[in-house]
Amino acid sequence: MRHLDVQVIDQALQWAREGQAQWLCTVLSTYGSAPRAPGAMLVTNGTGEHVGSLSGGCVEEEFLESLTRGELREPAQIVSYGDSVEQRHRLRLPCGGVLIVLVEHRAASLEWIAHLESLQAALLGQRRLLRHVDLSSGALRLDPDIGHGSERVQVVDEKVRISVGPALRLILAGLSPVAEFCASFARAIGCEVIACDPREEMLHVHLEGVEMQRVLPSMFIAARGCHAATAVVALTHDPRIDDLALMEAVHTPAFYIGAMGSQATSAKRAERLKRIGGLTDEQIARLHMPIGLDLGSKAPAEIALAVVADILRVYHGKERHAL
Repeated sequence: MRHLDVQVIDQALQWAREGQAQWLCTVLSTYGSAPRAPGAMLVTNGTGEHVGSLSGGCVEEEFLESLTRGELREPAQIVSYGDSVEQRHRLRLPCGGVLIVLVEHRAASLEWIAHLESLQAALLGQRRLLRHVDLSSGALRLDPDIGHGSERVQVVDEKVRISVGPALRLILAGLSPVAEFCASFARAIGCEVIACDPREEMLHVHLEGVEMQRVLPSMFIAARGCHAATAVVALTHDPRIDDLALMEAVHTPAFYIGAMGSQATSAKRAERLKRIGGLTDEQIARLHMPIGLDLGSKAPAEIALAVVADILRVYHGKERHAL
């Protein structure tokens, strides 16, 4: 499964290269229990075909109907869906929430194609970008985004800034029952999941929606498998898999690197990584050992839930004491 943002931009680029005008929609903010988060995208060519999601159904239907009525022809404008008193398009969402959406109507120009190509590269992990959209003129600009990216959208005066970067990636360094549950939870929250394991006894394992790499995790990681939105988790209890992956991952920009094990096991692993792997105290400090939140987890599914929750905590910049 490819991350939904990547699918949206891929389709937008295909339509643009075919000379088709399109509408690119981005959720700017939500209120109440709106089902999609800021930054969520949808693209349509105006014929009813669309890729992506704004609300899971009701908003998409109203939006597409508005296009058939000849509305939303400005290069860039903000539309409100829900029961906000400021909205120009009224639609009461079943969940009672409100969505504020940036709607861009773009011709298939060379400038737009180049813009989409840059967004595609950012989503595939080459770099994080900041999109600038001028609401008064529709003008576009892309700058490097040097921030953390946790606040994806900002609206200031007549200008919208949207942080665009690689999809959250989870690398499973080896397969195990805990790793399989981690894959399931991670996919449910929209992560790109890659499982690396060359062991013969694991060749029969195929996880739905997961990219299976039959190589040592350390080899995949060394081949630039990590970007700044990557989490690496070692969950096998096999030092040949886990230790090599950790030793390679600390040399990457991965934001989360963790290994499963008790306090005693983690202490022995840290000593081993220093002695054999040559890791420094600073590199050891990057490792989450023991991995995950302390939820009292025992069963594989519970451990996996604690691991994925901890990954999200770090990704969103939350300290443990703030939970």
